[in-house]
Amino acid sequence: MARVALQPRPRRTQAERSRDSERSLLQAAAELIAEGGVNAATLEAVGLRAGYSRGLATQKFGSKQGLVEALVAYLRERSEQAMQEQAIDALPGLDAVTAYVDAYLTNLNGNPELRAYFILLSGAVADGTAPASVFADTHRWAERRIEGLIRRGQAEGAIRADLNANAAALMVGSLLLGLSTQMQIDPAMDVAPIRQTVRAALRAAFRS
Repeated sequence: MARVALQPRPRRTQAERSRDSERSLLQAAAELIAEGGVNAATLEAVGLRAGYSRGLATQKFGSKQGLVEALVAYLRERSEQAMQEQAIDALPGLDAVTAYVDAYLTNLNGNPELRAYFILLSGAVADGTAPASVFADTHRWAERRIEGLIRRGQAEGAIRADLNANAAALMVGSLLLGLSTQMQIDPAMDVAPIRQTVRAALRAAFRS
């Protein structure tokens, strides 16, 4: 039998290696924060958890504050990737709103990245360890994302035209924020019936 020559895997570029190491460091930081709180994610501990040198996190982020800001941006990117994987933008507006909420709540159970985000947010509110703008920008992004889905549903005629799209988006975002906070207080909370209730309530409130 003739042997098939295996093609060597192309070498990663320096930019690819840098991007991969940064992603690994941020994932390690999220895990450490989810397990032991913000203080557990020292730059040294993050580097070691990710399998790199002790100083790489310092080289990448400069300071603990730089790490926090990069982590919040990374978690927002991960959230958007999750929504894209659900093909939410391909759905009609009303279905997209409920699918967005459902995907978020499904992801709430046992997700260390979400837990890390809300631990960071709670710490920032409590002692000002991170500027409010870091989190405000993320929440405005989510609000605009939901508002866009609502406006699309209104243009399609599936969502009430008299609904204030911005206020409705803020309400939905606040609901998710509250449930996320409750999950940190009570990790055993059963999300399944909440998902069903929220979907039904949103459809009843928004449907034209």
